[in-house]
Amino acid sequence: MKVAIIGGGICGLSLALNLHKRGIACRVYERAPEIKPLGVGITLLPHAMREFSALGLGDKLLAAGIENRDSCFYNRFGQLIYREDRGKFAGYQYPEVGIHRGKLHVILYDAVKKTLGDDAVVTDCEAVRIEQDDAGATVHFKSSGGAAREPVRADVVIDCEGVNSAIRRQFYPDDKIVFSGINTWRGVTRRKPINGGRTYMRVGSINTGKMVIYPIVDNIDGDGNQLINWMAEIKRDTDVQNDWNKPGDLADFFPIYEDWRFDWLDVAQMIRDADQILEYPMVDKDPIAKWTFGRVTLAGDAAHPMYPRGSNGAAQAAIDARTLADCLQKNADPRAALKAYEDARASVAAKVVETNRSTPPDFINIKVEELVGDRPFDNLDTYISQDELRALSENYKRIAGFALSDVGARP
Repeated sequence: MKVAIIGGGICGLSLALNLHKRGIACRVYERAPEIKPLGVGITLLPHAMREFSALGLGDKLLAAGIENRDSCFYNRFGQLIYREDRGKFAGYQYPEVGIHRGKLHVILYDAVKKTLGDDAVVTDCEAVRIEQDDAGATVHFKSSGGAAREPVRADVVIDCEGVNSAIRRQFYPDDKIVFSGINTWRGVTRRKPINGGRTYMRVGSINTGKMVIYPIVDNIDGDGNQLINWMAEIKRDTDVQNDWNKPGDLADFFPIYEDWRFDWLDVAQMIRDADQILEYPMVDKDPIAKWTFGRVTLAGDAAHPMYPRGSNGAAQAAIDARTLADCLQKNADPRAALKAYEDARASVAAKVVETNRSTPPDFINIKVEELVGDRPFDNLDTYISQDELRALSENYKRIAGFALSDVGARP
């Protein structure tokens, strides 16, 4: 069996490693002319680290990032709402790791080249369309300059191209992203560790201004400073989306945060000191029940793009990759294998997409803001108990597939 993988991102590279591990031949076709360490921070939850550890990459990822000890939720006045241990500190077998997305990508890319060969990833190949018959499928490509590339014939084609997949549009020509008025700005700042340097922080709510803050590189300059990843989010009554390809403009969002000066962090100064700021819209797509079309199927963000509100996109992509490789190994008929993969993953991923919209982890912040009002509190227990907040957190973990019982306790 020969498998063509469209897209050399987290999902496509994870899939290539999983297929090789099971003795299935594959090649990755990436639209970018070269693989570069782009982006900002990403959090690898325990179920993501389970998948990457099974590929032999757990130690490398942990060494390249920062192991989170806890997660803290604050209101926009800097008051602690709720705290919980994370990863191994919460009893999981696997850690929770904050890491630069570019480092994660390069580690996966290097692993593919080392195990599958230097020609396992073909760059400057943008998929245009797919044709298939009873014997196989043919993928047509073009280069970044627009010239046609040599078509590729395979038994199976897996589309891992992401939210703007051209292959998905071939099967869903009216496919559109869903934007509900939430725009985001992401940055990285070099500064002294915050709260001990091992904490994932959610501050405020999308209704009045929210920040997600966590470290991704330790001792970046030899002076003990960390590289801090942060993301600002705000929901407005607008249909104007941020642009994926533009640097962020402070004037668009800084006024919301200029008074955020807490005894544990000067948020405004952290934003001003950023090395870079990028802007993004927060978008997803409505879940689709059908991912598989004969010898072609969708995976990762091509199948289930979701809000980046639960640190779950990479985990779901990695789970897709392992599940799909297992199905291809167990089924002699590739079409039956792809359908079995769809049956195993489509409804599960749809629940995560829907929960990221309605009750993501930061629903805790929204709930407290609704109960208390947009003001500081004297005693939070008069409004909601810590047990009730914990129940909200555990409910998300169950739906997303990383409750302790799902991932496994630390031996």
